[in-house]
Amino acid sequence: MATGQREGAPRVAAARDLPRVPFAVADEIGRHCADPHEPNTVHIEIHLPGPVRPDRLRAALTQALARHPRALMRERRHRPFARRYEWELTDAPCGDVVLFPPRAPGALAQARQRALTEAPSLLFSPPLRMEVVEEPGTDGCVLVLTVHHTALDGPACLRIVATAAEIYSGRPASPVPPPVRPPAGPVPRAAGGRAAGVGAAVARVAAGNPGAAPPGNGMLITELPVPLRASGAAYTVNDQLMVATALTVAEWNRRQSAPERPLRITMPVDNRTRGPAMPIGNGTRLVEVGFTPAEVRAGTDVGALLRITAERTRALKARARAPLGRGAAMLASPVLPVAARAVLTRGVRRLAAPWTSTTLLSNIGRVPYPLDFGDAGRASAVWFSAPAAMPRGLTFTAASTGGRLHLALRWSRTLLGDEDGGVLCRMLADHLTSTDAEAL
Repeated sequence: MATGQREGAPRVAAARDLPRVPFAVADEIGRHCADPHEPNTVHIEIHLPGPVRPDRLRAALTQALARHPRALMRERRHRPFARRYEWELTDAPCGDVVLFPPRAPGALAQARQRALTEAPSLLFSPPLRMEVVEEPGTDGCVLVLTVHHTALDGPACLRIVATAAEIYSGRPASPVPPPVRPPAGPVPRAAGGRAAGVGAAVARVAAGNPGAAPPGNGMLITELPVPLRASGAAYTVNDQLMVATALTVAEWNRRQSAPERPLRITMPVDNRTRGPAMPIGNGTRLVEVGFTPAEVRAGTDVGALLRITAERTRALKARARAPLGRGAAMLASPVLPVAARAVLTRGVRRLAAPWTSTTLLSNIGRVPYPLDFGDAGRASAVWFSAPAAMPRGLTFTAASTGGRLHLALRWSRTLLGDEDGGVLCRMLADHLTSTDAEAL
């Protein structure tokens, strides 16, 4: 095991009071719903064409964390009747953040497995680790990052790595424009209401054949061309991914003879700037895109579905909403002690399972940083994967680099097996091709 993080004897002085920051709503809900069998981790892997220099990389990441001090946090131990969880902001990492597992065949597969099964401790600052993986017969290396999602999300961690790349290479990156979002406005009728399956119990991803695999998450990554869009089309690549995801889940459920029900797909929306001042933490809000059974049946008009989906996603992105919705904000209100709120939150989660969204699609989009590591080269591929705890049990995550789409499927091993993941991946690739302008 190559975690390299130890909770005892941190390097940060404990004799004085450290600055504290209360948990945000997303942090608290993630803390309450933690499951040791399905760690709440975000996996990021960055492929570089050449090797990195260990001391130089460690120094660069340490300096990057100092430039983003909000990442240097650990959970403060709380009293039994405390009403809030709090982060302590430390002056420096509590131990080694950059690790170098032995160069060996299968090292990357083992690092990926650790990213899914071994969450960084919340008592360690920062709650992330970077493993630099090399395998015999290859010239480059892979940076495998594991992030505790209770503390940080994928875009925030990538911003830290981008800063480290700038420091490592000695070349400042070009300014990054903020994400372009549609102006707020009235919600089109197709974006909500029962026409989009809102308000009813939704479809679950039908169980496959998990076999006797140990509990936890499985993952499969693939690389595909970015689908083409028709000239002047109102839909985006994100909409194409959304349609492909809906059609994939609907086809999978039909093959498993599951009853037809509306689909709802959770989609993170991130309005943060991507520059050096990007807020660090969990900064996305979650919206849900609905699809009726009729919209995703076999033989559907993909072009029409793309147009409807584009209307829905534009409206949802423009609508103001709490990060996890009003219900989560109420559960995180510091009226009761956190221990009581944890019991209440887990109970509500179990009761709300029939109305929890079917799956999650997280599209990072085009990676906005060059991730130039100087003599090690620029990133040739970047993959993310989001946690896939039940009751959803399946997530889809996408990012694009160099004109290629990097997709990760991640699933709960209590729901699906590795062969099921392969089938779903092939389905998604086929349905994504059906959204290509040349196929419409």
